[in-house]
Amino acid sequence: HCGGVRFEADIDFARGSQRCNCSICARTRFWAAAVAPQAFRLSTGCGDLVEYTFQTGQNRHYFCRHCGVRAFGVGETADGQRIYRVNIGCLDGISDTELAAIPVSYVDGRQDSWQAPPAVTRHL
Repeated sequence: HCGGVRFEADIDFARGSQRCNCSICARTRFWAAAVAPQAFRLSTGCGDLVEYTFQTGQNRHYFCRHCGVRAFGVGETADGQRIYRVNIGCLDGISDTELAAIPVSYVDGRQDSWQAPPAVTRHL
């Protein structure tokens, strides 16, 4: 939002995106695209990031210390591989039409049911 944190990511939107109903994702309206570590590059603002973890501490969530925007997170896949989840809302140069075409899958993080969607997804 403020430009203090900037990153680049090689994203294959055909692989889709994810919305979660866990407490942090629902409250910050996080819309994520997963990328491998080598596909993510933090270009500016490393010192402007604030890290937040909760519950198990397995996932790290990074916010800009100036404007509060949640830019990305770092965690692990089910098979233990490191993964970045970038906030699609932070990407520049994507039209509303392109955003609307990105496939979305839903996960029930509130119930720790990461392989299944929650019963209600329309609000996510």
